[in-house]
Amino acid sequence: MPSGVSISIGLDGDERDFSDMPIAADYPFLDVLWTMIIFFCWVIWIWIVITVLVDLFRRHDVSGWGKAAWVVFVIVLPFLGVLIYLIAQHDGMRERSMRQAEQQKQAFDQYVRDAAGGSAGEIAQAKELLDSGAITQAEFDTLKAKALT
Repeated sequence: MPSGVSISIGLDGDERDFSDMPIAADYPFLDVLWTMIIFFCWVIWIWIVITVLVDLFRRHDVSGWGKAAWVVFVIVLPFLGVLIYLIAQHDGMRERSMRQAEQQKQAFDQYVRDAAGGSAGEIAQAKELLDSGAITQAEFDTLKAKALT
């Protein structure tokens, strides 16, 4: 029997030599670090590609054929396609992203105002009714006093 580790496996008693099996000590720290960096870069690359494709399909100023051409370009020549899109469309991407964030913020603020209600909401509704002419100033004052008590 060799000096390596032998383990009996199976019912037939076959012996296998596991002395050539790598262990964690055979994978140096710098290799682990390099693997982590490569994995991190891969995740960032996937994120950038998804961001480009989301921006492309969110656009209203590009026709369907234009979008299809960009998608084919990004799939066939991924690095070149994404880099060219980022260079050519960086201002538009920022503007579309900011506009979408502002719309989401306004929608959330409106939802909070609608859901919160309370005395401020009641007074605001009464003011809208007063401005539209549905109620008189005396009725508005009554609704306002009722909301504040």
